[in-house]
Amino acid sequence: MSTETLAPAATPESTTTPPPPGQPHETGQPGRRPRARRLSERFHHRLFISPSVLVLLVLAAYPLVFIASAAFTRSSLGNPFQEFVGTDNFETALGSTAVQNSLVLGTGYAFGVAIASTLLGTVTAVALWRSLRAGAFVRTVLLLPMIVPPVVVGILFSFIFSPSGGLLDTLIRRFTPGSGTYAVLSDTTWAIFGVGLADVWEWTPLVVLLVFTALLGQDPEITEAAQLDGASGFQLFRHITLPAVAGTIIAAFLIRLILAFKVFDLVYVMTSGGPGSSTQVPAYLIWRSALQNFDVGIAATITLLLAVVVTVVTIPVFMITKRLRDD
Repeated sequence: MSTETLAPAATPESTTTPPPPGQPHETGQPGRRPRARRLSERFHHRLFISPSVLVLLVLAAYPLVFIASAAFTRSSLGNPFQEFVGTDNFETALGSTAVQNSLVLGTGYAFGVAIASTLLGTVTAVALWRSLRAGAFVRTVLLLPMIVPPVVVGILFSFIFSPSGGLLDTLIRRFTPGSGTYAVLSDTTWAIFGVGLADVWEWTPLVVLLVFTALLGQDPEITEAAQLDGASGFQLFRHITLPAVAGTIIAAFLIRLILAFKVFDLVYVMTSGGPGSSTQVPAYLIWRSALQNFDVGIAATITLLLAVVVTVVTIPVFMITKRLRDD
C-alpha cells in the first residue's frame, strides 16, 4: 500500500492567475477607474462636437427664431418687433391673392423644372456612361453650366430671348422671314417658361453628375450575368440599370425640387417678377415685401408658409427615396 499522501484537488480560487504588474486586480464590482474613463470619454466627445452644435445654433436656430418672431409681430425693416399682433400677418397673407398665386406658381414651377432636369440629366448620364470613350473633356463641358454664377446665367438668357438681335429672334428671322419679333420675357404666358429654361440649363448638370456616379458604382457582374441570359438594349436598362440607380434618380429629383423652390436670382435678373406678376415666385415676393415694402412681418409670414408648402410637397418624395434606398 502506497504511503504517498494524495494532494488535494485544485480549486478555481487556487488556480487564479495573479494580474500582471501595474494592472489593478479585477473584482466582481465595477471599479472607479472604468467609470471615470467613461466620464472622461463622454466629456471629450461633447467638447469635440460643441463647435458644430454652436455653429448650427447660430446659423439655423437664430434665423428661425427671428423669422418666427417677426411673423407674429408688426415689424419693419428698420424697427422689428414693434408689437405682438398674433395671427394677423397670417390672416393677411392667406387672404392675399398675390401670396396665393405666388405659392401656386412656385409649386408648379418647381415641379416642372425638377421633372425636366431629372429626365434630361438621367438621359445624358446614361449616354455618357455608355460612351465612356468620349473622355473627360466632354463631361467637363457638360458640367460647366453648374459652375456659372446664376446672375450670369440670367444675363445670358436675357440676351438669348432679347427681341432685338437675340439668338431666338435671329433664328425666327432666319427660318420664318417676315414673321416679326417675339419677346418671350415680355409675354405673361411664356415668361415663366423662359426663366424655367434657364433654370433647367443651369442645374441639369447636377443631376447628370449624381446619376453618372451611381451608374459607375454598379456591380458589373450583375450586368454581365443579365447579358449572358439574353438581356440587351432597352431590356437591360429597364430591368437591371434603372432599378439599380432609381434611388439616386429620386434623390436627385428631391434636391432639384428644393433648389427650384428657392429660385430668385434668375427671376430678378430676367423679369423682375413681371410682366405683371406672371413670374413672381415666392422667393421674389418675400424679397419684395421685405426690401421694397419694408414689411418684414409679412415677409417672414410668407417664408413660413413657403416652408410648410415645401415640407408637405417633399415628404412623399423623401419617403419614396428612402424606400428605394432600402430596397
